[in-house]
Parts: sequence; C-alpha cells; structure tokens
Amino acid sequence: MLEHWRMFAAYNAWANRRLYDACGARPEADFSRDGGAFFGSLKATLNHLLVADRIWLARFEGEANPAYRLDTVLFEDLAALTAAREFEDARLSDYVGRLGPDDLGGVVTYRRQATSEDIRQPLAQALAHIFNHQTHHRGQAHALLTQFGGVEAAPSLDLAFFLRGVR
Repeated sequence: MLEHWRMFAAYNAWANRRLYDACGARPEADFSRDGGAFFGSLKATLNHLLVADRIWLARFEGEANPAYRLDTVLFEDLAALTAAREFEDARLSDYVGRLGPDDLGGVVTYRRQATSEDIRQPLAQALAHIFNHQTHHRGQAHALLTQFGGVEAAPSLDLAFFLRGVR
C-alpha cells in the first residue's frame, strides 16, 4: 500500500509540472483572468492548492495549522508560485516516502480552518483527500487553460499517461 501513495505523490508532482508549464506558455494576462472557476482564476486556483497542501502537510507533521484562509493568494506571479509548488511537492513526496507500513493505520488529529472543530481522521483517508483535492482543482485549472487557449493549451494530466512514462 505504501507504493500506492508514493505513486500518487510522484504523479502529483508530474501533473503539477505539466500544468504549470502550460500556464507559463499562456499570455501573462491569462494567469489572473477570471474564467468563472470556483476560485476564479488560474492564479487563485493554484494558490488555493498550495495553501491547502501547506495546511495538510502541517497536520500530517503534527504542526499547528498555518493561519491561511483557503482563498489566500500567497504568490502574485507564476514564477514564485511555481517555485513554491515544486517545494511543496517535494515535501509531500518526502513525507510519503518516510511512511512505514504501520503509519497508514494511524490517525491524523487536527482543527479545521473554517471552524474550531477538532477532527480525527485515519491517515490513509487524509492522504486520499489531499491527492483527490489536487486532481479536482487541477481539473478546474485545466478547464481554464482550455477555455483561454483551446484544447492544445492544456496538457494531458491522465494518470495513465504518467504510468506509461509520457513526458
């Protein structure tokens, strides 16, 4: 089961690299353009994913939640956001790589950002959430790229392509 999570961590980094490369190929104005996605723009959507990952990694490591709102824009420009994304993807891969078989049966205890509710959740469920959450919002960013630049503007992010070694 550990290999399953390590595969998802590697896929996550691969998909993010492809998505960020596609964002970088678009006119700069498209990065901040509101395309009607849940968080509006590519900038806001990608920042949301970074914020959420920082929150979840803090929880996994037993640290206090960072004091971010889920719509916090940490980085205004794509270059700085890309560097931060790569760093978080490496942190997530490192965390998953350090897990042992007994860790997956463990529990994550944390306090929600939006309310002061304390939550206890199996680690395996929390890992499933973080990777699913990434896929969900990457899909929204992918739709924005398609909307702004057509089908050729958005790369394939299919897990099957990653598993076959498509680069």
